[in-house]
Amino acid sequence: MHPVVHTLVIGVISYLVLIVIIRLSGKRTLSKWNAFDFVVTIALGSTLSTALVSTQVSLAQSITAFVLIVALQFAITFTSVRSRRVKNLVKSQPTLLLFQGRFRAETMAQERVVDAEVRAAIRENGIADVERVYAVVLETDGTFSVIPEAGDSDSALQGVAGLPTS
Repeated sequence: MHPVVHTLVIGVISYLVLIVIIRLSGKRTLSKWNAFDFVVTIALGSTLSTALVSTQVSLAQSITAFVLIVALQFAITFTSVRSRRVKNLVKSQPTLLLFQGRFRAETMAQERVVDAEVRAAIRENGIADVERVYAVVLETDGTFSVIPEAGDSDSALQGVAGLPTS
């Protein structure tokens, strides 16, 4: 088979199979990225790329690789829901960057976040005064959650690293 024809045929079939596999694997495969999700996505992309341009790799091998990557992703996420140790290995912990209107400079330095990024997140939430923000959390996917005011409890902050105990 001519290499261009190979790329067209294998590309279309691989792409369609990959879509079916991802749809069957559930929403977790397409969730916001953490480091683990990033690796899975890169692995899938690399496998698709190899399937498209390499005449040395068969369609069966490509499909097997797709299924293997998604199956491993499923197994690890399934296990991480049931095992704290696996969960801690796969996912990072959300981190408190600002609490009761005060920046947590040491934590921000550890997370490589500057105050301008936190201020931007606060502005995006329509808040003008940093001092009026109860908390800003760096989530496991790299986004910022801004909590404008304290509630009766800090239940939404449970599991966030750096939360002072009272």
